[in-house]
Amino acid sequence: MSTPGLLSDLLILFSLCVAVALAFHRLRLPPIVGFLITGVVSGPYGFGLIRNVPDVEALAEVGVILLLFTVGLEFSLLDLARLRTLLFFGGGGQVLLTLGATTLATHALGLAWPVAIFLGMLVTLSSTAIVLRLYAERDELATLYGNAAVGILIFQDLCVVPMVLLTPILGGQGGNLSSLGGTLLEAALFLIGALVAARLVVPRILHLAAGTRRREIFLLTIVLLCLGTAWASARVGLSLALGAFIAGLVIADSEYSQQALSDVIPLRDVFNSLFFVSIGMLFDIRTIVRSPLLVVGAIAGVILLKFTVTTGVSAALGQSIRTAVTAGFGLAQIGEFSFVLSAAGSSAGLLTPQLNQVFLAVAVGTMALTPTLIMVAPAVGAFVELHTRGSWARLGTPTPAEQAKSAAVSDHVIIAGFGFNGRNLARVLRNTSIPYRVIDANARVARQERRVGEPILYGDASSSEVLHHAGIERARVLVVAISDAAATRRIVAVARRLNPHVHIIVRTRYLREMQTVLALGGGEVVPEEFETAIEIFTRVLRRYLVPRDLIDREVHEVRREHDEMYRPLPDAAVRVDEISRFLTDVTLVVMRVERGAAAADAPLADTRFRERSGSTVVAIQHEGGGLVASPSGDDPLTAGDTVLLMGTTDQLERAATLLRPRVPA
Repeated sequence: MSTPGLLSDLLILFSLCVAVALAFHRLRLPPIVGFLITGVVSGPYGFGLIRNVPDVEALAEVGVILLLFTVGLEFSLLDLARLRTLLFFGGGGQVLLTLGATTLATHALGLAWPVAIFLGMLVTLSSTAIVLRLYAERDELATLYGNAAVGILIFQDLCVVPMVLLTPILGGQGGNLSSLGGTLLEAALFLIGALVAARLVVPRILHLAAGTRRREIFLLTIVLLCLGTAWASARVGLSLALGAFIAGLVIADSEYSQQALSDVIPLRDVFNSLFFVSIGMLFDIRTIVRSPLLVVGAIAGVILLKFTVTTGVSAALGQSIRTAVTAGFGLAQIGEFSFVLSAAGSSAGLLTPQLNQVFLAVAVGTMALTPTLIMVAPAVGAFVELHTRGSWARLGTPTPAEQAKSAAVSDHVIIAGFGFNGRNLARVLRNTSIPYRVIDANARVARQERRVGEPILYGDASSSEVLHHAGIERARVLVVAISDAAATRRIVAVARRLNPHVHIIVRTRYLREMQTVLALGGGEVVPEEFETAIEIFTRVLRRYLVPRDLIDREVHEVRREHDEMYRPLPDAAVRVDEISRFLTDVTLVVMRVERGAAAADAPLADTRFRERSGSTVVAIQHEGGGLVASPSGDDPLTAGDTVLLMGTTDQLERAATLLRPRVPA
């Protein structure tokens, strides 16, 4: 039995982690902070409970690898291409500005230029592990500020390679630019090889592993691809974590990505907790006692600097003020790769032991504050935007002609968010000649779509000014189709205040978000989780050749139970309550009379529509114009007419067969 000491250390750490996680859960605090505190208490500068610190750090590195691997699995190469502007321009701007500002500030405090530049590199890097973990837990990776954070973090990880190579040069220990160029060339070739493998090699390997139908073989194959790519990445000078992220991207484009993600997540969570503990072990609490003002001032300075730079870069790239501020708070810490860099700097003589401990204190302090900063960021961003009126339209102000056109539109649909759902809805509205306006917080998307004639405004839909420009006071329907749950709630609240009568349809990801949105004034909430469940069991029943009417009945029953469980009682007038007593299980629907239908081109009495379907024709809207309310048996139905029907689900289903083309015998 080898290294029994490591087993006892792991037992101590996991015991402390469980106790701290339970305590922080009761206090409603992020467990990451608890894990950092666990490391401080149990490490060599605390009570010295852990004897094999290097072994724990090695296991912790596996946690970072698995974390970045799962993040890559939730993206794809197409997603990465979509983030290219944020990655190169956002990440490049953030790195250069943070590096320059930190270098100038530390040199002004009396440090030599090489040391000041090195400290600038340390401060530039943010924590990929903490930020992505928190955004994933809060389901915010798909938001605009989540995308901005991912793009900037990936660029920072790419910068680790030249930073590590520049460190001995700054320390006067040799090295030259030709070796730096050679390493960068190797890294570029590695990335190209990864892209080729994504298309040609990896799918075949996964197909072979999945074909065995043995879960352990599939899991071992996934772990091998993850660790193997990370190892290859480190061999060419890139970071292990970046290699793991690339491995995740490679597998994300395959049909096995979801199974790989579900298998790896338990391993990731176990090893990831060790990573945060290992970070805490590096910190000597006595540094704060010796220099409290220096440490606190440095922590505040780093957070303020990185917040300002990231916010400015995000805003310059066209993000709304709220999105830019939220991203700024998210990246306002020092990252885990800075610890790797600091070790190289200490070896090169750039950091004295005292300066290194101050750096560690500042790094751990900013990491510990990150969960709180991310938690308050959306509210602070909304507050800042509210008090900077007019700046929302900086890059997307409509021309006078467009403003006049927007002011003239009425009875229209407003679409908040021009992603997949928003684009499809706009296409359908355009094809059916229903007027609409789009709001999107991505300036690049707004500019591109306006060039092709799309009626789109740049701005944050939670801003009353933006909604006013979109004509919220005259709109019939507002559709909120964004992935940001917090922003969705604000949009609903503001829109309901500006127009109490607008019908609001909200797209959410989970059922648990429904009650809050409905309470704020959302008319209808469409949770993707619920709709996906219905689509899955519908397809299963079709595979077993279950009749269509039975499938529709099951769908109706599930929707009825869903409405009773999740929708609050309507806060309606007495008149509606009285009618609802008599219309139990009765529905009003609108149907179209199709050419060749059994009920087309004949009076209602001749087709015996009421007798054959059981439903009642409430009104007829003729295609050529003219509305017939409460039609009699002498009123005809013609192809192209729109009919308002009332009846039960079964009656309306029979009516639908009379309004569709006859099926040849």
